[in-house]
Amino acid sequence: MNLSKFYFVLLFAFISSSIYAQKQDEKAVAIINKELEAIGGKEFIKSINTLYTNSVTQMEGRNANWVVKEMKPNIGSFEIVYGQRVVFKSWYDGKLGYNLSNGEKTLADQENFKDKLFKKNIFNELDYLDSTLYKLEYVGTEDFESAKCDKIKATCINGKTVFLYFDNKTAFLVKSETLNGEKDSFSTVVYGDFKTFGKLTYFTTMRFGVDPDSQTAKIEELFYNEKVSENDFK
Repeated sequence: MNLSKFYFVLLFAFISSSIYAQKQDEKAVAIINKELEAIGGKEFIKSINTLYTNSVTQMEGRNANWVVKEMKPNIGSFEIVYGQRVVFKSWYDGKLGYNLSNGEKTLADQENFKDKLFKKNIFNELDYLDSTLYKLEYVGTEDFESAKCDKIKATCINGKTVFLYFDNKTAFLVKSETLNGEKDSFSTVVYGDFKTFGKLTYFTTMRFGVDPDSQTAKIEELFYNEKVSENDFK
């Protein structure tokens, strides 16, 4: 995406926020609100301004860490760490996305950050409830692995569609499927092993695909409202 097109999309986002507000599917809204209560409460989730996670995964046959830092409204970074060395970093500073590899900072392909223009919160659930950003539809119930799930379709004003699967016993989001999302993003993510960090209950395992042998990552550290500053995105 060239910069002129990028800023046109940004302008479209602001215009759309006033044009496309619409009444949301009440059942879908209730399910997302129930999940927000299950993970800590809606007002508490709104109070989280930064989120830090450090996950371990396997890459090229050896352990690697994925460090993700997020800051409201749409700022974030992703690092690949081997041992104590950051071998790759990608980040979005609120306006543009960048990469850092071999010590060299370069302007990234902005298609990898296009959804950031339509993000106002760290937790996607809050954005899904925003009728200026998403249209929600309750699809029905569907079994996934050992859970019976309530399935919701969330359609963003930029054309991205996300199917969300909420365990109707725990209320937790256990799977998401994304269509027309950011370039190189994962289309299916499975969430599990929920644990409590302070007041926040959060998944600690992520599987990138429905196949049991798909790549997985496990969160080893999680901090909210600490360990992240504006300097991380410069």
